[in-house]
Amino acid sequence: MKLLISPINPEEAIAAYEGGADIVDVKNPKEGSLGANFPWIISSVKESINAGKPISATIGDFNFKPGTASLAALGAAVAGADYIKVGLYDVQTEEQALEMLTNITKAVKNYDSTKKVVASGYSDYERINSINPQLLPAIGAKAGVDVVMVDTGIKDGRSTFEFMDEEELTKFTTAIRQQGLESALAGTLKFEDLPMLKRIQPDIIGVRGMVCGGDRTSCIKAELVEKLRNEM
Repeated sequence: MKLLISPINPEEAIAAYEGGADIVDVKNPKEGSLGANFPWIISSVKESINAGKPISATIGDFNFKPGTASLAALGAAVAGADYIKVGLYDVQTEEQALEMLTNITKAVKNYDSTKKVVASGYSDYERINSINPQLLPAIGAKAGVDVVMVDTGIKDGRSTFEFMDEEELTKFTTAIRQQGLESALAGTLKFEDLPMLKRIQPDIIGVRGMVCGGDRTSCIKAELVEKLRNEM
């Protein structure tokens, strides 16, 4: 499993990098689960670690706005992100999800075909009135994305494992693998979840709060990233 850590600024990015993150994921928790940060923050994070690891960037928890999302995705790619991640927050049908992801992928791949598009659903989809993430592996493959993931839409301390059990998450990651894509799991993950994560075997796990000491509004600590890396 690769470890994706989500800093909000260059200082946190250095801590994530020094602790052993495989992917440094720029986000802005003030704007939501997959809140977008500024283009210059993405660029400065990349510079701060001397492009030593792949950079990921979230572009937002999106409702059905394919054009807006495509522009945001291109902006993140131009700013230096290697992975461009979109949350299908208020996207409710398969048709909407396909149109969103197809256009986002086109915007990114027309600029640089080596960059990866990440489609994120939400484990708590029922309480945010969003699309079931189990539908996303097939939709993502048809749209041409590279990674399909699940996160929590509402950050209230409840984990992905409270909304999707081990069997459901194993089914999710297996379906993604069968489509030839990479899988990622996130959503208030904790150290005690590691044995279950090892059984599920996603390609990537994404965390922030876990390496901030349990409070995602605090700062990333390099020693906690290193501890997580070692336990993985």
